Amino acid sequence: MSSMSKMTIGYGALLTALGVGGFAATRAPTALIPAGFGVVSIGLGVLARQEKYRMHAMHASALVGVLGVLGSARGLSQLPAQLSGGDVERPAAVIAQSLMAVLSAGYVALCVRSFVAARRAPARP
Repeated sequence: MSSMSKMTIGYGALLTALGVGGFAATRAPTALIPAGFGVVSIGLGVLARQEKYRMHAMHASALVGVLGVLGSARGLSQLPAQLSGGDVERPAAVIAQSLMAVLSAGYVALCVRSFVAARRAPARP
């Protein structure tokens, strides 16, 4: 199994845990959004284990990561106010969105690094 497929499955597992944990803490259905991204990522990571699907699955998973950053970045903008004791509308959502944004940004960075390395590697026969 490739290291990026393992990373993708791990990223998906973290997002799934974040979503389920957020839902358990708040009972808000929107708290499950990270879990949806996580389940999709896990599926793409499993699909990437097959050589013939690897490239497409990894590109799709990178797109899921980018969408994860874009969809959750709002939480990061509200995090400084929350950490400084300010009043935010949904504190649990700010934390969950911030965690998802950071996890997703880190994952996208790993994807880009992997794609660059794959381009530089000599072609396999």
